[in-house]
Amino acid sequence: MKCVILDGVTVSGNDLNWAVFTSLGKLAYHPRSLPEQIIPNIGSAEIVLTSKCVIDRSVMEACPKLKYIGVFATGFNNIDIYAAQERGIAVTNVPAYSMNSVAQLTFALLLEMTNHVQEHNEAVHRGDWAKSADFSFALTPQIELSGKTMGIIGYGAIGKRVAQIARAFGMRVLVNTNHPPQDARIGKRISFVGKEELFEKSDVISLHCPLTKDNKHLINLSTIRFMKDGVMLLNTSRGPLVDEFDLAVALKSGKIAAAGIDVLEQEPPDKHNPLAVLDNCIITPHIAWRSKNSRERLINTTYLNLEAYLKGLILNRIV
Repeated sequence: MKCVILDGVTVSGNDLNWAVFTSLGKLAYHPRSLPEQIIPNIGSAEIVLTSKCVIDRSVMEACPKLKYIGVFATGFNNIDIYAAQERGIAVTNVPAYSMNSVAQLTFALLLEMTNHVQEHNEAVHRGDWAKSADFSFALTPQIELSGKTMGIIGYGAIGKRVAQIARAFGMRVLVNTNHPPQDARIGKRISFVGKEELFEKSDVISLHCPLTKDNKHLINLSTIRFMKDGVMLLNTSRGPLVDEFDLAVALKSGKIAAAGIDVLEQEPPDKHNPLAVLDNCIITPHIAWRSKNSRERLINTTYLNLEAYLKGLILNRIV
């Protein structure tokens, strides 16, 4: 069967390859596909693998031989699932592959917000510490996480891992999820609460939920009003969960003391993004998932998904 990779370089970078897929049939590789290139690049292929290319109803109608879409990601909002289901096209994703990497960057952002490691490092290299009258030189308050409350919205694999790490730091953990676990032991360690209570009681709020039509701009001026003054916000999940203009207002006023953001509504961002000019907003360019270990798992699991499909088995099937 003919297989097409539409935007492989976004996953493989320059340190991984696609050799594993060549054993499954004829492989056509494209490092990137612009929107107008998606249909011609798919052509008569039965199998399409993509990370972020949008495959909607019009693409499926223009490519009638398409039978399988493998998404190099956990999220699959770039695929029209309903159109795929109508046409009998199988769609798979890769859950949990980036759990450790995303949780790690979540705390990297939080620790930078609480300890300002880079700012102090730069000051030392400028010679500022050498000029200090005292042995200890601090430019900003040092904030201890132990005893603080972390509110986590979303309790999938990443949310669970973030909760585990937060507890290791001595933090109290509040979780908002549509599907709280029934295990009583978990309930003793973590409190499952409504969004309003989570907003009101959390010192740190971390987003780890998928993007749906119901939670777009979950963080906005209305919900921010429920939050503690000086709360810290983390988003390593999906950019559109946050209204960036409302967040900018809250950061300027100090209602939100600091934000750590790995995802934006538009990626790459518009040069006029309101968060880009704020010193109390740390922005990384959607790198939480990008560790080599994480991408190796992503490619290998996508291969296993496709191999299972070709054998008539079901693995990580969405439809």
